[in-house]
Amino acid sequence: MSEVAKFYEQVSANIERLKGATDLQQRSREWLRDVGPLGYAYNFTWLGRPIIQVAQDVMAMQELLWRIKPQLVVETGVAHGGSLVFYASMLELLGGAGRVLGIDIDIRSHNREALDDHPMRKRIDLLEGSSVDPGIVALVHERAKGKAPVVVVLDSNHTHDHVLAELRAYSGLVPRGSYVVVMDTAIEDLPKEAFADRPWGPGNSPRSAVRAFLAENDRFAVDEDIDAKLLISVAPGGYLRRVA
Repeated sequence: MSEVAKFYEQVSANIERLKGATDLQQRSREWLRDVGPLGYAYNFTWLGRPIIQVAQDVMAMQELLWRIKPQLVVETGVAHGGSLVFYASMLELLGGAGRVLGIDIDIRSHNREALDDHPMRKRIDLLEGSSVDPGIVALVHERAKGKAPVVVVLDSNHTHDHVLAELRAYSGLVPRGSYVVVMDTAIEDLPKEAFADRPWGPGNSPRSAVRAFLAENDRFAVDEDIDAKLLISVAPGGYLRRVA
């Protein structure tokens, strides 16, 4: 057995042990709860743009993109554009003609200008409008024609109805073996008062939408290995792999 094969064998064994580490999983959820009010996810940038993610999820997405080698990454929710720049930089490393398509109901001028000045802009396309608007959905499907595989990341409005509508609208773009990644499913594990000024919260969240989607769709399954290996993630139960 090669040294690399031994490494991956050890990783698999680690993941299996972590799946049974329920106390550690609980402490990880508590840690995420405690750092949320401190704005922890806002501490990081990618190539100069705020990415607003925890580092573990960035690492998971890096592994996923390197393995799948998508020709198109679709992300709903742009914010400062750090995630778009991250995905574009991964596609740049992979080579080829891969592109990133970012969708947001309001792409603020200062963020658009910063993205326009970024060297990774050459791989990024932007659509302004609601990600569940039929016209936007049709445009995304048109842009996806001839591009395979596709990875979809949902990170916009976090209400149950909106995320479920996004899952129904975009999951069909993803081929077998690729992923829809639903961010901020961790909302379900956080106290209701953490979202007093938001329309979402526990029971009305990306996680509740994922549960409803999986109940009506057997083409996708939660990648429990990713959940186990990360421990700390804003998307527990949100890495959905197409299996059929």
